[in-house]
Amino acid sequence: MNQRLSGRFITVEGTEGVGKSTNIEYLCSLLDAQGIEVVLTREPGGTPLAEELRELLLAPREETVSEDTELLLMFAARAQHLENVIKPALGRGAWVVSDRFTDATFAYQGGGRGVNVDHIQALETIVQHGLQPDLTLLLDLDVETGLKRASKRSEPDRFEREKLDFFEKVRSTYLQRASAEPERFAVIDAGRSIPDVQSQISEALIHFLDGHHD
Repeated sequence: MNQRLSGRFITVEGTEGVGKSTNIEYLCSLLDAQGIEVVLTREPGGTPLAEELRELLLAPREETVSEDTELLLMFAARAQHLENVIKPALGRGAWVVSDRFTDATFAYQGGGRGVNVDHIQALETIVQHGLQPDLTLLLDLDVETGLKRASKRSEPDRFEREKLDFFEKVRSTYLQRASAEPERFAVIDAGRSIPDVQSQISEALIHFLDGHHD
């Protein structure tokens, strides 16, 4: 493993309404069936302090949130998450499944907000010390369909209130990252039926397991 830790780190990414929650539950059931200890977590969040930072980040507010503030809060939450949840779990041999990780920062802050990618990469280096996911499942769906799905769930948070163009940039950045790192990413067509989506996830996991025998 690239971090010299014994567990495996799987992240699930995607724009709004792609079905992450449903499919993460399915992914965890597949791992559990293999007798693997799974630690399920999310970003931003995952620890009490990181969850407080999540609330700060997502809450709609009249005050304009600067791009730098947003970026630094994301990585502050990530630093806490890594230290108190992800690294200890990987160190004892558990598999960590995270609903989003740093790819989301590159997509939302880098792609959507237009934050300088060099700044994101610098913080990634400082906070992660080279730790990267072993497998990233990117649930891909056209933005309009995703936003329609998301609007039925709950009151939109600060990010979900962004315009269509913002999410188009986010999706494009995700796909660019997947294209640049095909060995890490598995792109899942989230526009298909749930059984079809879960079949794709199962295939991606089987392929990953076949290539990572201890």
